[in-house]
Amino acid sequence: MKKLNRIKKLPVAVEVTWWACRLALFIWGVWGMLHGYTSEFVQAVFAIIFTHLWDMFQLFGGQSFITKYPAYIQTMLNVFICLGCVVGTTLNTRTDFTGIDIPEHIFAGYLACTGGFVLAEIMQGEKQPIKISVQSMFALGGAMIVLVGWEFYEFTMDRLYGFVMQHGQLGGSYGLTDTMVDLMLGATGAVAAMFIEAMRRVGIIGGKNRHELREKYLAERAEVKREKMLARQQKDREENS
Repeated sequence: MKKLNRIKKLPVAVEVTWWACRLALFIWGVWGMLHGYTSEFVQAVFAIIFTHLWDMFQLFGGQSFITKYPAYIQTMLNVFICLGCVVGTTLNTRTDFTGIDIPEHIFAGYLACTGGFVLAEIMQGEKQPIKISVQSMFALGGAMIVLVGWEFYEFTMDRLYGFVMQHGQLGGSYGLTDTMVDLMLGATGAVAAMFIEAMRRVGIIGGKNRHELREKYLAERAEVKREKMLARQQKDREENS
């Protein structure tokens, strides 16, 4: 039987953040179950499982690219899941306040697009640097697939289990409006992430290593242009010979 991979050591601050999110989800789920909200306990269980995605990638990923996924994406996901369940779901089920959906959907789009940038880099590998334009389109397209998939999920849960995640009945216009607003909010976050991550990766914005990234990016572009020019010159010589 194949042995499982070892889980990489994480910074203490990261581990504390992850376990704080899991603890908050557990307390929220148990409290909901004790007060008659059984669905919240089930939601909390699945949410806690999703907070272990990075750990499962490391254990069961073998030699695949999924083991290279950075932990900071999981940190963003854990914070998003925790706030969405503990704060968002609580406000939506116990109050008339629905404004929490606005930052949630924007954050979801931002998170999905950021993860798409990382996934593109991992899949491309180190043999040839990926164009930032291609990486941006890949990340944005992947984010939109995630956002649309979530609306599919909401529609399915409403139809199968009588939930009101889309706040409308089949054939009504309010549910459609809710879906479109959610998609537009998510797309706003995704587009923002696309520009921010693209500019950060080419050194236009960022921290202390911004100038180093910029020089590296410009050097790679110059090298690619040089190789294309040489290839074109070689092709011209072959055609004229």
